[in-house]
Amino acid sequence: MAAILVLVSSCLIFVALCNGREHSAPSVAYISYDNNKYTIVDNTNPDNFVAKGVFRNEVNNTGWSLLEVTTSEDYDDEVQAYAAGLVEGYLTADFIKMQWYNTIEGYCSEPYTAYCSRLQTYLQQNLDWMNMMISKSNSDPYWNQVKLFLVQVSGLSSGYFFPQLHVTGQPTTKVDPMGMYFMQIGGDLEDLEEALNKTTKSRVFGSGSCSALVKLLPGAKDLFVSHDTWSSYMSMLRVLKKYDFSFHISQGKTVPGRVMSFSSYPGSLMSGDDYYLISSGLVSMETTIGNSNDKIWFYVNPKDSVPEAIRAMVANRLASVGKEWGEIFSQRNSGTYNNQWMIVDYKQFVPGKTDVKGLLYVLEQIPGLIVFDDLTGRLLNETYWASYNVPYFPAVFNDSGMPAMVKKYGDWFTWDKTPRALIFSRDHGKVSDLDSMIKLMRYNDFTHDPLSRCNCTPPYSAENAISARSDLNPATGTYPIGALGHRSHGGTDMKVTSAGLFKDHTFVTVSGPTSDQQPPFQWSKADFASGCPHVGHPDLFNFDPIKFDGTINYKSYP
Repeated sequence: MAAILVLVSSCLIFVALCNGREHSAPSVAYISYDNNKYTIVDNTNPDNFVAKGVFRNEVNNTGWSLLEVTTSEDYDDEVQAYAAGLVEGYLTADFIKMQWYNTIEGYCSEPYTAYCSRLQTYLQQNLDWMNMMISKSNSDPYWNQVKLFLVQVSGLSSGYFFPQLHVTGQPTTKVDPMGMYFMQIGGDLEDLEEALNKTTKSRVFGSGSCSALVKLLPGAKDLFVSHDTWSSYMSMLRVLKKYDFSFHISQGKTVPGRVMSFSSYPGSLMSGDDYYLISSGLVSMETTIGNSNDKIWFYVNPKDSVPEAIRAMVANRLASVGKEWGEIFSQRNSGTYNNQWMIVDYKQFVPGKTDVKGLLYVLEQIPGLIVFDDLTGRLLNETYWASYNVPYFPAVFNDSGMPAMVKKYGDWFTWDKTPRALIFSRDHGKVSDLDSMIKLMRYNDFTHDPLSRCNCTPPYSAENAISARSDLNPATGTYPIGALGHRSHGGTDMKVTSAGLFKDHTFVTVSGPTSDQQPPFQWSKADFASGCPHVGHPDLFNFDPIKFDGTINYKSYP
């Protein structure tokens, strides 16, 4: 656990990075490769660079930092993957230190608890199995992409430690399960806690994670795809990223998902939210549905499974259409980070045209089961698809234990009568342009909206809104389930794209909890601040929307 010791000893010195409102100059680094040796070059562009990274810290001005990583097609995929991780780890090391301290430090520290020993064993067995499959199936595009993800993790670790070790290292898929790899499986961890019998769970009972909306404007004039991340406020050190990697699906043919723009976190090689704009023409996003049926956790097995985060990135890179994305993602179901995924194919969208197929695929995963289908017809008929942490497909709803939850707790656990379902149903028709879409996705008027009411004291909850603000629920209140109560949790951003914006890999985003109908969130006024690490965060989250086009040169919105 030397990595944790390094992180702890050095993270606190970076508090000063987020004081003030000055715009920061971008940091630029290149990775050159020659004679099997990687070299990090600051600012000066070498002739033989394999990867370029540009990082800009705008956390105090926008709530976001920004990162571009590009690799050269002149090099093998494995060299590109390692160099991409290397340059990201090097440029963002300070932010990785802070993010680790805020969200991971202390989760598993030596001496290990019994659960942490089981977790390390599980992760190592799973990595060993994936490495076996990689060695057996190296020509398979699926396993090649799994390999490249792990190689990128190894590069990230080398880049992070470079200032201390001055060694760039070599690509490997044999990564430390409790090192940088641990930052890739945050979503999987919540379900592994259940499957591996952790005594105290991280997930609050009933807690939702994310709201999403696909909205077709009248006359099919435009198509908006939007997502709100719901998470602990400790996670609000954020990075907007663009990856442009020249990976190959076969000799001479690059992957369809060569370019991805997405919201993310320091040290994370995927979105984690998840929200991706992909050069294949696809947008992929999800909200978490979880699993409430203890009887199916036995499907979670370190053998014959690939963690959800890796499968999502593999599908993002290899798929050209929504159906193909679902088929790729469905392979080797881990039963962890169980989500409802939405895959929107902008190639199928033509303004004014409504006789289309393949525009929207929806996929749901729980342990032992994945169901996906083309729901374009439903989108066209209803003019919207909303997602709010409840399974849609009956088989998934039933097998995940939701009927028992409905019987015990009522409509809050239903697909069609839970508060966000009713709010989306009532208000989606108010969306006429991008401004009104943003307004809906940032909506939280919980003390006045009858749909936010609950059998609580006081009789409403800020969880019952499109963008939650659970910090505003009174700590002295009484609530039937933990999710409705007072805690450091809520909607921590908003992202939305349109048919026009998507063409340029662009989305509009706002960082931080909603302040449209509520006061801005401020750490110095939060009663839980002392128990929630937030090194590097702005004190006050009160930012305007920006347009992210995949470059560090963000634009104001509108």
